Amino acid sequence: MFVTLWFINLIVWCTAQKQNFLLIIVDDLRTALGCYGDAKAYTPNIDRLATGAAIFSQAFAQQALCAPSRNSFLTSRRPDTLHLYDFYSYWRKDIGNFTTLPQHLKNNGYITKSVGKVFHPGISSNNSDDSPYSWSETPFHPFTERYKDAPICQTNMQILPAQNLLCPVKVSSMPNKTLPDIEILREAKTFLSNQARNSSPFFLAVGFQKPHIPFKYPKKYLKNHPLHKFEVPEPYKWSKNVSSIAYNPWNDLRKREDIAALNLKFPWEKIPKSFARLIIQSYYASVTYIDDLIGTLINHLERLSIRGDTTIILMSDHGWSLGEHAVWAKYSNYDVALKVPLIVSIPGLTYEKLKENTSVNNSSKGNQIFIDSIVELVDIFPTIADLANISIPICSSESMQITCSEGITFIPLIRAALKDEPILWKKAAFAQYPRPSIEPSIHPNSDEPRLKEIKAMGYTLRTNKYRYIAWLSFNPETMSPNWNNIIAEELYDYSYDKGENQNVAFLEEYAKLKEKLKILLQHGWRNILSAKSNF
Repeated sequence: MFVTLWFINLIVWCTAQKQNFLLIIVDDLRTALGCYGDAKAYTPNIDRLATGAAIFSQAFAQQALCAPSRNSFLTSRRPDTLHLYDFYSYWRKDIGNFTTLPQHLKNNGYITKSVGKVFHPGISSNNSDDSPYSWSETPFHPFTERYKDAPICQTNMQILPAQNLLCPVKVSSMPNKTLPDIEILREAKTFLSNQARNSSPFFLAVGFQKPHIPFKYPKKYLKNHPLHKFEVPEPYKWSKNVSSIAYNPWNDLRKREDIAALNLKFPWEKIPKSFARLIIQSYYASVTYIDDLIGTLINHLERLSIRGDTTIILMSDHGWSLGEHAVWAKYSNYDVALKVPLIVSIPGLTYEKLKENTSVNNSSKGNQIFIDSIVELVDIFPTIADLANISIPICSSESMQITCSEGITFIPLIRAALKDEPILWKKAAFAQYPRPSIEPSIHPNSDEPRLKEIKAMGYTLRTNKYRYIAWLSFNPETMSPNWNNIIAEELYDYSYDKGENQNVAFLEEYAKLKEKLKILLQHGWRNILSAKSNF
């Protein structure tokens, strides 16, 4: 049923000339963008990109951690298929010889290039960014990223430079008088300049590092974000009827000297609101910094006269909590950790036709298409393959060695929105997060447990109306959960609780709904495209 409906909805989009692709991945970026309606954001360049693009308001990662998420969307395989929940395994050696998105394009005539953080560096990408399989050229990493955690941050309260969370800097005083993301921009521009003279189509993946911590960014961007406009999310507390297993104790923040100086009692003492506002301010300033670099990159693409031949996709690997539920960072199954921005600008589809038809499905504003249907990051690979006319099939349960996808192309969704037509579409997004114990801990790290330490897995199903989470016992040797041992449950009803602050999993009036969602979650992603479900 799933496969049949997918092929019915598949619409091949093509042009006389092969499209180029620019994939922009912004590390740890939540939907803190003006085009997503965030009034605190200052992102004029991304907002400009969005004026000729499809904006997906319900796009979700499959795990809120860098390496598992990136390997997932670059292979279009889910974490349970990759068996990667931490940073310490490489799928080609440990699981199966899965084809990646850039590898598929490379095998079909594309010049592929990785600039910055695309794959997570280290063991999970074979310490090579999956070279030579994925890339035509040697992946680029900025020289100055070696100073990422250098003690060069200084505040009025500190005599000596420190390793702080908050670290606005003067760029001219930094090592080599630059920052990693500025180096990434420079290399990306050089690649585009070279490709403008090349007849071969290209796939350029640019991975910007901010707003990943530490918040080391040019100090000048604070002027766009005066402190008075930021408040701590309310209620600034952990919900009493939610199990401790769902809590992420933001251990990575606690390692920073300015956070350590607060002398907070682990794990429940909250960051004081006065300091919390500074964290939120620096997050937004970091986003504006990256927005500025993205604007420069797109302007360069336009000056080279190849913008009209280049599909641009802007996305993140996962979101980031800014005090919601009194927690910070990623490492959870909440919307703020799993929801990501996804902006897709396709010449000849969204980029030009919008001028002729701006009255589109899911509401419209100016030249922007807002799509509130659910999509997942595993859908990126099949979508780009679709646009390149080298579509891949949906994976069967026995597809460890073939090029296939555990997502579906969302081009039919965009075309339906442009025509203001209904479409049968997936009803839910799936994600998961591991824990080493029920109670938060530093050793083992509750936020980043290694595979052998995992004792529980939180599986979550997200529909347009609800989020259901089941925390199950998990066997790291067999890589399997035990559905007969549910440790904890969560259920959130977005009709009145968009912030996921009221767990209704144990209310009698939700019992039947919870059971239906549990069955849907247990049956998995292959059953999410169903005309019968209305969740």
